[in-house]
Amino acid sequence: MEKVKFSPVGKSLFLISWLLGTIILLAFWISESWFFVWLGFYYVVIAVVINMIVFCSELLTFLTDVSDKKSHGNSALLILLNIPIAAFYFFIFTNI
Repeated sequence: MEKVKFSPVGKSLFLISWLLGTIILLAFWISESWFFVWLGFYYVVIAVVINMIVFCSELLTFLTDVSDKKSHGNSALLILLNIPIAAFYFFIFTNI
């Protein structure tokens, strides 16, 4: 079976976005401080913009580049995985 390949930018962005979001949620969960609520809100706004830019870049590369097509397509899908993760974190936040 062939190993799934990702572009370094897409994979790094996914991991950083997931890690920072998780840290902010856990910090709020532990401290219940409104500082982390506002930090999380601003983080989500900034993360959406950055993720959309990188997603569009990965998608354009996937559609136009013929040499390493698969890794950019996989990375675009990986970045889209941040959406249900953010929705799940919001669900957790509203039920705490």
